[in-house]
Amino acid sequence: MSFTPEELAALGLSLKVSLWATLLSLPLAVAMAWLLARREFAGKAVLSALVHLPLVLPPVVTGYLLLLGFGRQGWLGGALDSVGIVLAFRWTGAALAAAIMGFPLMVRAIRLGFEAVDPRLEEAAATLGAPRAQVFVTVTLPLIAPALLAGAVLGFAKAMGEFGATITFVANIPGETRTLPSAIYTYLQVPGGEAAALRLLSLSLVVAVGAVLASELLARRMAKRIGR
Repeated sequence: MSFTPEELAALGLSLKVSLWATLLSLPLAVAMAWLLARREFAGKAVLSALVHLPLVLPPVVTGYLLLLGFGRQGWLGGALDSVGIVLAFRWTGAALAAAIMGFPLMVRAIRLGFEAVDPRLEEAAATLGAPRAQVFVTVTLPLIAPALLAGAVLGFAKAMGEFGATITFVANIPGETRTLPSAIYTYLQVPGGEAAALRLLSLSLVVAVGAVLASELLARRMAKRIGR
């Protein structure tokens, strides 16, 4: 099974988009998960619903909302364009769309990790004089490491498979925004393109299964290190 340069370019772009989407989402997902797991405040249910909204909205709707907000004529896109940051119809926009679609999955996984940690462990560290930030970094984060890894893998996998929001926001431009799902869709619309679509499908399966297996192995090692 040999891949054409166009197919390999789609794979490389998907990996780049997914990696950036995961890296950009993870810190925000940790903060949001901690807020939803550890704090009670007015409007918490509304905030949780907004975080999970991309899971229930049609992806095309999410992509169109991104186009309205981050397009060059959008209320945020115009401001970003003035400083040289263009998202619409660029791979950076594909990363943004993938990050938004995977964000709820990351938050949910990490929130479960926070809720599984006994707050008394953090309180004990705090009573010994450790600052809250130090307790969070040295105690809390290591305890939720498996959940962090699970959230990151879920976000990465969702980004690798994202199609609807991406194609609506950044279109399907070869070499710029044509990720693996977009390339598969393109080949399926072309007579005789089934073979190329099957090659990319097999490639997607290999990457997805490899990522899940690697995360499972790492999660088990982390769980052993923290005594679970």
